[in-house]
Amino acid sequence: ELIFAPAAAAPAVSAPAVSAPAAAAPFVIGYAGRLVTEKRVDVLVQSLAALPGARLLIVGNGPQEQALRTQARQLGVLARIEFRPHVPSTQMPAVYREMSVLVLPSETRPNWKEQFGRVLIEAMACGVPVIGSDSGEIPNVIGDAGLVYAEHENAHLLDALTRLQQSPALCTDLARRGRTRVLQHFTMQRIADATVDFYRQLVKGEG
Repeated sequence: ELIFAPAAAAPAVSAPAVSAPAAAAPFVIGYAGRLVTEKRVDVLVQSLAALPGARLLIVGNGPQEQALRTQARQLGVLARIEFRPHVPSTQMPAVYREMSVLVLPSETRPNWKEQFGRVLIEAMACGVPVIGSDSGEIPNVIGDAGLVYAEHENAHLLDALTRLQQSPALCTDLARRGRTRVLQHFTMQRIADATVDFYRQLVKGEG
């Protein structure tokens, strides 16, 4: 059983074929989560200004929304951004499928770093390519199934987005690899097995 079911039907035992987005479809950069400074959604707005034809879908609530709207207006990209309030988890699979890529651009702070990045697993389960910064656990979640860039290196994020926008084949490859990674590492059974192994090692160390 998946920790996140991308459809009402039970998940398949192997990764299904994932089709590349239609050539005529807009390239939609997606973000889902809180709108707070440490999530660095502003770098997505900034990147959008350098990606003609792309759109940005921001799903979530938070105190940074007005600042993001102001930034987008100043950069002339507000018309290419959709702000959508928090969506219940049961409706998120349909939302993820509106995205060409999901990005988690979190930035480590003295008292905070990304702990898990559940939205990455959810997006990968839905066959959506993912990009993440190297904050906290993000690289460990993505593995080799997505693109990871160094925090503060916003130009590297833009390069990754440009690569995906220009290469449907890369999108298809990452979508397949992401789905496979979820099935291999993030099902309920896999997590339960890893937890048992952890406690066994803990007890062995105390013995």
